[in-house]
Amino acid sequence: MTRQRGLSVRLKLALSYAAFLMIAGALLLAVVYAFLLRYVPAEAMASEWTFFPGRTDLVRAFVPAAAWALLFLLVFALVGGWFLAGRMLAPLTRITVATRAAAAGSLSHRIRLEGKSDEFTELADSFDAMLAQLEAHVAQQQRFAANASHELRTPLAISQTLLDVARKDPDHDHDEVLGRLYSVNARAIELTEALLVLSRTEHGTFATERVDLSLVAEEAAETLLPLAEKRGVAIETAGEVANTVGSPALISLLTTNLLHNAIVHNLAQGGSVTLTTSSAADAAMLVVENTGSPIDEKLLATLTEPFQRGEQRARSDHAGVGLGLAIVKSVVKAHGGSMQLAVRDGGGLRVTVRLPPATGREASAASVRDAT
Repeated sequence: MTRQRGLSVRLKLALSYAAFLMIAGALLLAVVYAFLLRYVPAEAMASEWTFFPGRTDLVRAFVPAAAWALLFLLVFALVGGWFLAGRMLAPLTRITVATRAAAAGSLSHRIRLEGKSDEFTELADSFDAMLAQLEAHVAQQQRFAANASHELRTPLAISQTLLDVARKDPDHDHDEVLGRLYSVNARAIELTEALLVLSRTEHGTFATERVDLSLVAEEAAETLLPLAEKRGVAIETAGEVANTVGSPALISLLTTNLLHNAIVHNLAQGGSVTLTTSSAADAAMLVVENTGSPIDEKLLATLTEPFQRGEQRARSDHAGVGLGLAIVKSVVKAHGGSMQLAVRDGGGLRVTVRLPPATGREASAASVRDAT
């Protein structure tokens, strides 16, 4: 935005300081005149031994000295105000430099303003925190875009190869090609849908209502029971009513993804998965715990990253697209909750999801939003 060039803030502050001091000096002279000189007789008084100057004599002698004093005060105020304003605005200059660097794409630049806490240091610290969040967000988006491009390119490349083989070899078994194409296409669709869910939750574009986590857990267990029986994994649900406010579809997706992840990354046979719900004053909680192979604690931080399957996941015949826990994390964040991953004693994983509890006022507000 183009603006007309005007006086700098530093010059405006210097002029303001000078004007303030001049007004204060003028008021001081007015006070001297009002409370002192007016009691002095207008004419001089003389006697044989003493001489008392009159008001006129005092004014004639005082005015030139007062004028020189005001002139000195003006120069002093301008010079002193200029340096004082520069010193006061120095942190703002550093903030401006950092802002321009960020606008140019350098999100790694930080102000790191020293000194005691004041308005400028609070602004600088807030700006540094904002830059850190932006840098992390941009890095995550770039990493996500690169991984998504790679993951989407793989099924497309496989499909192209299968089609080339079928075209060059008319006698090839087309049923086998169609079957493999169907499998690859299903995987691409699954990945695309997962990416859309992530985008939806990150933008927070969903309606909310009261949701009971215990009911959602039972529905997820019924849905995935055939898969669990096929893999020899037992599912157990327990706990109490745990009401929260959110999107029923997304919270159901969250629970299903957690349960699916616990089943397919479980022991080969004889494993178990437990879903427990509970309610506290500050949270509605869902805990999903599964048996399985020991997990390196260093791997926990990467499990919620998109497309990070880990060694154990890569060997699974239900490896999926690597977005299960990433979607769970995104849904939890969109609902203002938190998620904690912990290594289970004896192997396996414990995932604890905490969502805001549904109070009466929040449930009413959700109903109003849904009605509008």
